[in-house]
Amino acid sequence: MEIDKDLVAQLKLLEAKFESMGQDMDSYLTGLLHADYLTYWDYIHLDTLLSLQAPKTKIPDEEIFIIYHQITELYFKLILKAIKQLLTSEEPTAKLAKRQMLRVSSYFKHLVDSFDVMVDGMDKDEFLKFRMSLLPASGFQSAQYREIELVSTDLFQLTHFSKRDSFDDYHTVEEKYDNLYWKSGATELATGKKTLTLKQFEHKYSQKFIRLATSMQRANLNQFFKKHEKFLEEEPELKELLRELDLNANVRWPLAHFKSAMRYLDRKPAHISATGGTNWQKYLPPKNQRIIFFPDLWSEEELDKWGTTGFN
Repeated sequence: MEIDKDLVAQLKLLEAKFESMGQDMDSYLTGLLHADYLTYWDYIHLDTLLSLQAPKTKIPDEEIFIIYHQITELYFKLILKAIKQLLTSEEPTAKLAKRQMLRVSSYFKHLVDSFDVMVDGMDKDEFLKFRMSLLPASGFQSAQYREIELVSTDLFQLTHFSKRDSFDDYHTVEEKYDNLYWKSGATELATGKKTLTLKQFEHKYSQKFIRLATSMQRANLNQFFKKHEKFLEEEPELKELLRELDLNANVRWPLAHFKSAMRYLDRKPAHISATGGTNWQKYLPPKNQRIIFFPDLWSEEELDKWGTTGFN
């Protein structure tokens, strides 16, 4: 029987691969004889995935709430992976940068568009019933979203707007971290003290955030494109993709949350507190936070109107 030349070539490549690692190719081929075929459900751990929803109540729409937040976290993971893949590339190119930022743009677009699942996809009365069983947990406690911020821009850009101009390179990472904007979003409305939600979040993640912020001081996405400014000339679309990330992460995504909060928590004559007691009325509107990853890519007029009505 004639032996396929392509098959022989592949076997030789495999033999070279295993030999370079000090392994016996015959043993691996024998193992393949006993291995079962891969199935879709085993590969993505489907049974495990579908078992990860554990509602705290018997109210049907709570499961929608859980599944949506799990999907959100998976998209955050994709965004982080895309950004880190670019930042850690040993030989970055404009082409690679464009590819990765297109991925980030696509992931964030799906996130923003999908928020209707939350805004329109749950019964309001059911939500207001089961939400009380979730205390003090809050979507505010999404560590991956904070990591997206930390890998995207300089740390001082994430400090509270009222204090941002007072920070420079002489201030430590810890000093800047203590004044991050989102901490003001988890304070008690009446007393201004830290909520349990914030205390839990800081206890679990503060050291991780500080380590990441330290490693990103000269290596975040904003610094990357300052170092490789020529990429913006080689791939003109990159500038718009970076602006798109700014808008999606710092305007459209917070506004989607604000729209949801207004639907479920805005009851006259008084607002209902968010699940973890977060100060959502002041925290969620992007015009109040003015978080901008790439300020050099926006005009003064655009910066002045950031997050306001009519802003793109």
